[in-house]
Amino acid sequence: MLHASLRRSGGSFIMTIPQSYVDQNHLEAGARLAVEIVGDQLKIRPTRAKHSLDELLAAMPAGLCRVQDWDEMGAAGAEL
Repeated sequence: MLHASLRRSGGSFIMTIPQSYVDQNHLEAGARLAVEIVGDQLKIRPTRAKHSLDELLAAMPAGLCRVQDWDEMGAAGAEL
């Protein structure tokens, strides 16, 4: 079991996260975490940014082969 400590910062408390959790989940300073309160339990988990299709396409390297009109093709399997 991992343990974390609380410390006061102004009117709030700050929880330290064990380095093994940070490494396991590829986190870094400023990473966003989802916090859920269930009874007397506090559950945390990493959140990942959800990118739009436009953002993903804009990040593609130039010069990749692309089938013409691929986005107009009908479903070929159980995609929908």
